[in-house]
Amino acid sequence: LRDKTAPLTIIEFSDFQCPFCQRFRSQTFDQIKSEYIDTGKVKFVYRDFPLDSIHQNARPAAEAAQCANEQGKFWEYHDKIFENQQSLGTENYKKWAVDLDLDTNKFNDCFDSGKYKEEVSKDLTDATRAGGQGTPYFIVGKTPLSGAQPFTAFQAAIEAELAR
Repeated sequence: LRDKTAPLTIIEFSDFQCPFCQRFRSQTFDQIKSEYIDTGKVKFVYRDFPLDSIHQNARPAAEAAQCANEQGKFWEYHDKIFENQQSLGTENYKKWAVDLDLDTNKFNDCFDSGKYKEEVSKDLTDATRAGGQGTPYFIVGKTPLSGAQPFTAFQAAIEAELAR
């Protein structure tokens, strides 16, 4: 969700299998969107931070979301994954592509080929370099925020950054 003219960028490094990432999506994101993204004050960038050692489905889910992104449905697919976090797996990744009216041949070829494996790995490396040790991890302008923080924590960081 990018308004290229927004004065502030929030980067979220997230893991599709992480319950705290799901909590951020369900409890906090919509308020940030309505108060800051939709008003043009913030652009929001989602990047992948799959914690492979504890979340075996996070990386394939991230790759599937990138395949949906090729067809302009990243955010719809992102939400579908978080709404169905207890049923992650190849069969459902392909079913959700059908549910979202994606070109399933293109989606399946993309997913099966591992086309976005390197892209997801690059995001993971960038998250670690940026100081991320767990998910979700955010960078609000220059301010790091770790974990599923309440809206007030984001609001404080956003307002402080916008005031600079």
